[in-house]
Amino acid sequence: MKTFLQSMTPPRAMLRVCRQRLFDWKIADSTGDALSGGQLLMRALILRRLLRREVLAADEKYVGVLIPPSNGSMVVNAALALDRRVVVNVNYSATSEVVNACLKAAGIRHVLTSQKVLDKLNLKLDAELVLLESLKEKLTLADKLSSAAIAYGAPAWLTERLIGLASSKPDDEVTVIFTSGSTGEPKGVVLTNGNVTSNIYGMYKVVHLNRHDIILGVLPFFHSFGYTITLWGPLAIDLQAAYHFSPLDARQVGKLAGERKATIILATPTFLRSYLKRCEKEDFASLQVVVAGAEKLPVALSDAFEEKFGVRPIEGYGATELSPLVSVNVPAGRSTGKKIDSREGSVGQPIPNVEARIVDPETWQTLPTGEDGMLLIRGPNLMKGYLNDPEKTAKVVRDGWYVTGDVARLDAEGFIHITGRESRFSKIGGEMVPHVLIEETIQEFLAGGKDADPIAVVTAVPDERKGERLIVVHLPMPKTPAEISKHLASKGMPNLWAPGEDSYLEVEELPLLGSGKLDLKGLAALAKAKFS
Repeated sequence: MKTFLQSMTPPRAMLRVCRQRLFDWKIADSTGDALSGGQLLMRALILRRLLRREVLAADEKYVGVLIPPSNGSMVVNAALALDRRVVVNVNYSATSEVVNACLKAAGIRHVLTSQKVLDKLNLKLDAELVLLESLKEKLTLADKLSSAAIAYGAPAWLTERLIGLASSKPDDEVTVIFTSGSTGEPKGVVLTNGNVTSNIYGMYKVVHLNRHDIILGVLPFFHSFGYTITLWGPLAIDLQAAYHFSPLDARQVGKLAGERKATIILATPTFLRSYLKRCEKEDFASLQVVVAGAEKLPVALSDAFEEKFGVRPIEGYGATELSPLVSVNVPAGRSTGKKIDSREGSVGQPIPNVEARIVDPETWQTLPTGEDGMLLIRGPNLMKGYLNDPEKTAKVVRDGWYVTGDVARLDAEGFIHITGRESRFSKIGGEMVPHVLIEETIQEFLAGGKDADPIAVVTAVPDERKGERLIVVHLPMPKTPAEISKHLASKGMPNLWAPGEDSYLEVEELPLLGSGKLDLKGLAALAKAKFS
């Protein structure tokens, strides 16, 4: 498959890629609508003209977009990229307060959306809302004819010059993605053309993407994996994609996958569990690649998914600040067999041009192979920085290495094994106590060794005597705290690691973020409200 990514920016590559499927469908969504490469490019060029003339000021760099994954969202993102604007896809799963803080940080004046979207959301935004359907009455015959002529007739090099795209550079900003806020306040991560290129090209090389691949786009575009791979993947390389607005709408996701013969899906373990329960075997009959990230992928979930659908999920790893992909295992069906390229339990080897390093978190000395320490990452996927915040940027980027905050080890073949997160350790009695290990042991005990939705999560609250106190926030459990304590002891865990029997908090549901990850900040707040 011919790719332009190594020699040009994603928007420039898009001009050429759309022409490779000029009359063949390029993107589709669950409304039944499908656009050819030519139609996609023409609509993006039309919208670009309308926005420049009717809405956006010449100096308006950052523009908000409030549209879930769909053909419409693809056209809007493409139009803004062709105009060299910086897109901020709004996190519609957040509160109005959080969203408005993000809009203010980026200095956003306009948010592009539709009435249908607004009717489904309870958001009050501090920006001028532009209803895209209202722009139709501003459309002229000249807009249609000139955009059609460029999309279907003009050579790509001429189009670049006509719309001012020829001078776009790898270090030009293309998007700001606000972090999920799972452990703190959202930060605006500025990603460049080069960041996006490195990630798409890395995925292309490692997973051996080809022009017959069809990506199932269910991750929201305010999620870095959704933005980089499921949005720009089809725009910048010769793939097709089908979109549905919500990854949690399992039956519609399954139906779309079956109708469009999807071969690739990117999801979280939480979403995969939902598909396992609610999708039919025939829905995913064409799937060849299932990549899970954001959370640890349990072996039991992989077993159950493979048994039902005939394809085994693989695990990858990333961070918004890294565009986001760092590493991924290679699916068995895409392996060349020339080297070891997958190891279950790991998150894979780094993608091309990306380096991983393990250091002592106190001395910052590199640790030997096999030892746990702080994971650092360096490569072309490293963000430009946090938006207007050089101090926070300097705290996480040291000598060109991004400090992930994750505890990990590298094995002899370079596979990365994540063993915990720095923020998910407690200092109790002078000892570092890992939340994740305790959590996994409790979960396995409660679920009887089978894969299940998370039942219990470990967090902590301040404690005057010991520094911190472990708290288990949980759904209704089949075991008592006393039985759990006894089980932890049988697994060889020190008494210090066992949450007290009076340190359990039952809730109706565990809080999740829109990305599908557990809301660790929300869990900590629940625990503090009860026990502090």
